[in-house]
Amino acid sequence: MSGAQNLPAGVVPGPEVHLPTPYGNFIAQAWTDQRAGAEHLSVSAPGTGIQHDAAGAEADGGGPAAPLVRLHSECLTGDVFGSYRCDCGEQLEQALELIHLHGGTVLYLRGHEGRGIGLANKLRAYALQEAGADTVDANEQLGLPVDARDYEAAADILHALGLNRIRLLSNNPAKRNRLQHYGISVAAMVPSEVPVRAENERYLQTKRDRMDHRLTRLRTQPVHQG
Repeated sequence: MSGAQNLPAGVVPGPEVHLPTPYGNFIAQAWTDQRAGAEHLSVSAPGTGIQHDAAGAEADGGGPAAPLVRLHSECLTGDVFGSYRCDCGEQLEQALELIHLHGGTVLYLRGHEGRGIGLANKLRAYALQEAGADTVDANEQLGLPVDARDYEAAADILHALGLNRIRLLSNNPAKRNRLQHYGISVAAMVPSEVPVRAENERYLQTKRDRMDHRLTRLRTQPVHQG
Protein backbone atom coordinates (compact mmCIF):
# COMPACT_ATOMS: atom_id res chain seq x y z
CA MET A 1 0.00 0.00 0.00
CA SER A 2 2.70 2.48 0.93
CA GLY A 3 5.84 3.31 -0.98
CA ALA A 4 6.23 5.13 -4.28
CA GLN A 5 6.04 2.84 -7.31
CA ASN A 6 6.45 5.28 -10.18
CA LEU A 7 7.15 8.94 -9.66
CA PRO A 8 5.21 11.45 -11.76
CA ALA A 9 7.14 14.63 -12.37
CA GLY A 10 4.69 16.73 -10.39
CA VAL A 11 5.25 15.27 -6.90
CA VAL A 12 8.30 14.45 -4.79
CA PRO A 13 7.96 11.91 -1.94
CA GLY A 14 9.56 12.03 1.46
CA PRO A 15 10.49 9.03 3.63
CA GLU A 16 7.91 6.64 5.03
CA VAL A 17 7.41 6.76 8.80
CA HIS A 18 5.24 4.91 11.30
CA LEU A 19 2.31 6.93 12.58
CA PRO A 20 0.59 5.52 15.69
CA THR A 21 -2.82 7.13 16.26
CA PRO A 22 -5.99 6.61 18.31
CA TYR A 23 -7.41 4.92 15.20
CA GLY A 24 -4.56 2.44 14.78
CA ASN A 25 -1.07 2.31 13.28
CA PHE A 26 -0.42 3.79 9.86
CA ILE A 27 2.42 4.51 7.46
CA ALA A 28 2.72 8.23 6.69
CA GLN A 29 4.56 9.88 3.83
CA ALA A 30 4.82 13.55 2.87
CA TRP A 31 4.62 14.64 -0.76
CA THR A 32 5.69 17.98 -2.20
CA ASP A 33 3.63 19.29 -5.09
CA GLN A 34 6.19 20.80 -7.47
CA ARG A 35 3.55 22.88 -9.25
CA ALA A 36 1.78 24.52 -6.28
CA GLY A 37 4.43 24.12 -3.60
CA ALA A 38 1.95 22.48 -1.21
CA GLU A 39 2.96 19.59 1.04
CA HIS A 40 0.44 16.74 1.17
CA LEU A 41 0.34 13.64 3.36
CA SER A 42 -0.57 10.04 2.61
CA VAL A 43 -1.63 7.92 5.58
CA SER A 44 -1.92 4.23 4.70
CA ALA A 45 -2.77 0.93 6.36
CA PRO A 46 -2.99 -2.67 5.10
CA GLY A 47 -6.30 -3.38 6.84
CA THR A 48 -7.22 -6.00 9.40
CA GLY A 49 -9.20 -8.38 7.17
CA ILE A 50 -12.16 -8.58 4.79
CA GLN A 51 -15.34 -6.93 6.05
CA HIS A 52 -18.64 -7.58 4.33
CA ASP A 53 -20.11 -4.09 4.22
CA ALA A 54 -20.03 -1.15 1.83
CA ALA A 55 -16.57 0.00 2.86
CA GLY A 56 -14.98 -3.45 2.89
CA ALA A 57 -16.91 -5.10 0.08
CA GLU A 58 -15.17 -7.83 -1.84
CA ALA A 59 -14.64 -7.48 -5.56
CA ASP A 60 -16.84 -9.39 -8.01
CA GLY A 61 -15.84 -13.04 -8.03
CA GLY A 62 -14.57 -12.92 -4.43
CA GLY A 63 -11.18 -11.40 -5.26
CA PRO A 64 -9.62 -8.50 -3.42
CA ALA A 65 -11.49 -5.24 -3.62
CA ALA A 66 -9.86 -2.08 -4.93
CA PRO A 67 -8.17 -0.16 -2.08
CA LEU A 68 -10.26 2.35 -0.17
CA VAL A 69 -9.06 5.95 -0.63
CA ARG A 70 -10.20 9.16 1.01
CA LEU A 71 -9.14 12.47 -0.53
CA HIS A 72 -9.45 14.77 2.47
CA SER A 73 -9.21 18.50 1.91
CA GLU A 74 -7.43 20.41 4.65
CA CYS A 75 -9.88 22.04 7.09
CA LEU A 76 -8.21 23.68 10.08
CA THR A 77 -11.46 24.58 11.82
CA GLY A 78 -12.96 21.11 11.47
CA ASP A 79 -9.93 18.83 11.58
CA VAL A 80 -8.06 20.55 14.42
CA PHE A 81 -10.69 22.46 16.41
CA GLY A 82 -13.61 20.08 15.83
CA SER A 83 -15.93 22.75 14.45
CA TYR A 84 -19.49 21.62 13.78
CA ARG A 85 -19.99 24.22 11.04
CA CYS A 86 -18.91 21.51 8.58
CA ASP A 87 -18.58 17.72 8.60
CA CYS A 88 -14.86 17.64 7.79
CA GLY A 89 -13.39 16.64 11.14
CA GLU A 90 -15.83 13.80 11.64
CA GLN A 91 -15.28 12.62 8.07
CA LEU A 92 -11.52 12.49 8.70
CA GLU A 93 -12.02 10.44 11.86
CA GLN A 94 -14.38 8.10 10.03
CA ALA A 95 -11.91 7.70 7.16
CA LEU A 96 -9.04 6.78 9.47
CA GLU A 97 -11.19 4.21 11.24
CA LEU A 98 -12.40 2.64 7.99
CA ILE A 99 -9.00 2.58 6.34
CA HIS A 100 -7.34 1.06 9.37
CA LEU A 101 -10.02 -1.65 9.27
CA HIS A 102 -10.31 -2.27 5.54
CA GLY A 103 -6.95 -1.08 4.19
CA GLY A 104 -6.22 1.85 1.93
CA THR A 105 -5.03 5.44 2.11
CA VAL A 106 -6.17 8.78 3.43
CA LEU A 107 -4.64 11.46 1.25
CA TYR A 108 -4.60 14.71 3.25
CA LEU A 109 -4.55 17.56 0.74
CA ARG A 110 -3.14 20.83 2.01
CA GLY A 111 -3.91 24.08 0.24
CA HIS A 112 -7.56 23.00 -0.05
CA GLU A 113 -8.78 25.04 2.93
CA GLY A 114 -12.30 26.37 2.32
CA ARG A 115 -12.57 24.39 -0.95
CA GLY A 116 -9.41 26.12 -2.10
CA ILE A 117 -10.09 29.76 -1.14
CA GLY A 118 -7.88 29.78 1.97
CA LEU A 119 -8.49 30.20 5.69
CA ALA A 120 -9.03 33.97 5.82
CA ASN A 121 -11.48 33.89 2.93
CA LYS A 122 -13.28 30.92 4.46
CA LEU A 123 -13.89 32.94 7.61
CA ARG A 124 -15.07 35.87 5.49
CA ALA A 125 -17.51 33.47 3.86
CA TYR A 126 -18.60 32.29 7.32
CA ALA A 127 -19.42 35.90 8.22
CA LEU A 128 -21.62 36.17 5.13
CA GLN A 129 -23.29 32.88 6.04
CA GLU A 130 -24.08 34.27 9.49
CA ALA A 131 -25.78 37.16 7.68
CA GLY A 132 -27.95 34.73 5.69
CA ALA A 133 -25.97 33.54 2.65
CA ASP A 134 -25.38 29.85 2.03
CA THR A 135 -21.93 28.39 1.38
CA VAL A 136 -22.26 28.80 -2.40
CA ASP A 137 -23.63 32.34 -2.36
CA ALA A 138 -21.05 33.46 0.21
CA ASN A 139 -18.14 32.50 -2.05
CA GLU A 140 -19.78 34.18 -5.03
CA GLN A 141 -20.43 37.37 -3.05
CA LEU A 142 -16.71 37.47 -2.30
CA GLY A 143 -15.92 37.08 -6.00
CA LEU A 144 -14.39 33.65 -5.38
CA PRO A 145 -14.96 30.23 -6.98
CA VAL A 146 -17.48 27.93 -5.34
CA ASP A 147 -14.85 25.18 -5.49
CA ALA A 148 -11.26 26.04 -6.46
CA ARG A 149 -9.68 22.69 -5.59
CA ASP A 150 -7.49 20.82 -8.08
CA TYR A 151 -6.80 17.09 -7.86
CA GLU A 152 -3.86 16.69 -10.26
CA ALA A 153 -1.35 16.32 -7.41
CA ALA A 154 -3.68 13.86 -5.66
CA ALA A 155 -3.83 11.73 -8.80
CA ASP A 156 -0.03 11.92 -9.18
CA ILE A 157 0.41 10.67 -5.60
CA LEU A 158 -2.06 7.83 -6.13
CA HIS A 159 -0.25 6.80 -9.30
CA ALA A 160 3.07 6.91 -7.45
CA LEU A 161 1.65 4.67 -4.71
CA GLY A 162 0.39 2.20 -7.31
CA LEU A 163 -3.23 3.06 -6.48
CA ASN A 164 -4.44 3.28 -10.06
CA ARG A 165 -7.81 1.63 -9.31
CA ILE A 166 -9.57 2.60 -6.10
CA ARG A 167 -12.82 2.76 -4.19
CA LEU A 168 -13.36 6.41 -3.33
CA LEU A 169 -14.62 7.27 0.16
CA SER A 170 -16.62 10.39 -0.71
CA ASN A 171 -20.09 11.82 -1.23
CA ASN A 172 -18.84 14.14 -3.99
CA PRO A 173 -19.06 12.88 -7.59
CA ALA A 174 -16.85 15.77 -8.74
CA LYS A 175 -13.88 14.17 -6.96
CA ARG A 176 -14.48 10.93 -8.85
CA ASN A 177 -14.76 12.79 -12.15
CA ARG A 178 -11.55 14.76 -11.59
CA LEU A 179 -9.57 11.68 -10.57
CA GLN A 180 -10.80 9.81 -13.64
CA HIS A 181 -9.75 12.79 -15.76
CA TYR A 182 -6.20 12.28 -14.43
CA GLY A 183 -6.19 8.54 -15.11
CA ILE A 184 -7.36 7.04 -11.80
CA SER A 185 -10.03 4.36 -12.20
CA VAL A 186 -12.76 4.70 -9.55
CA ALA A 187 -14.36 1.28 -9.17
CA ALA A 188 -16.95 2.48 -6.65
CA MET A 189 -18.02 5.41 -4.52
CA VAL A 190 -18.28 4.54 -0.82
CA PRO A 191 -20.46 6.93 1.22
CA SER A 192 -18.71 9.20 3.72
CA GLU A 193 -21.72 10.38 5.70
CA VAL A 194 -21.50 11.36 9.35
CA PRO A 195 -24.29 12.47 11.70
CA VAL A 196 -26.09 15.66 10.71
CA ARG A 197 -25.91 18.38 13.36
CA ALA A 198 -28.05 21.45 13.86
CA GLU A 199 -24.94 23.59 13.32
CA ASN A 200 -24.19 22.15 9.87
CA GLU A 201 -27.58 21.05 8.52
CA ARG A 202 -28.02 24.02 6.20
CA TYR A 203 -24.44 23.68 4.97
CA LEU A 204 -25.02 20.00 4.15
CA GLN A 205 -28.37 20.76 2.50
CA THR A 206 -26.62 23.27 0.28
CA LYS A 207 -23.94 20.74 -0.67
CA ARG A 208 -26.68 18.25 -1.54
CA ASP A 209 -28.95 20.62 -3.45
CA ARG A 210 -26.48 22.97 -5.12
CA MET A 211 -23.25 20.94 -5.37
CA ASP A 212 -24.63 17.44 -6.13
CA HIS A 213 -23.22 15.74 -3.04
CA ARG A 214 -24.82 12.36 -2.37
CA LEU A 215 -26.25 12.88 1.12
CA THR A 216 -29.11 10.71 2.39
CA ARG A 217 -29.36 11.56 6.10
CA LEU A 218 -30.83 15.03 5.60
CA ARG A 219 -34.47 16.00 5.61
CA THR A 220 -35.92 15.81 2.11
CA GLN A 221 -36.81 19.46 1.49
CA PRO A 222 -34.43 21.37 -0.81
CA VAL A 223 -32.61 24.45 0.40
CA HIS A 224 -34.49 27.66 -0.28
CA GLN A 225 -32.32 29.71 -2.64
CA GLY A 226 -34.00 33.08 -2.13
